[in-house]
Amino acid sequence: MQWVIIVVYIVIFAVFLYFISIRPQKKQQKKMDAMIAALEVGDSILTTSGFYGVVIDITDEVVIVEFGSNKNCRIPMQKSAIVQVEKANSEEE
Repeated sequence: MQWVIIVVYIVIFAVFLYFISIRPQKKQQKKMDAMIAALEVGDSILTTSGFYGVVIDITDEVVIVEFGSNKNCRIPMQKSAIVQVEKANSEEE
């Protein structure tokens, strides 16, 4: 009889852990994947290192980002290094 109570507590703890930590993380990962999938040339981005830039070219896993206003600093970086995207057409409106 006592082992049934212990199993019930373990199941309740596992469900609690799922809803507190695992589910929100999966939700955030889906949001990030959707943001990266919607990335287009001309979008302004923020990188994980804190740099702002503009997307110049996009390949499968790499984007070419232009930093600064001198148009000479173009750096290839992984898509996973992008934290935030601001669409180019939202600035024009």
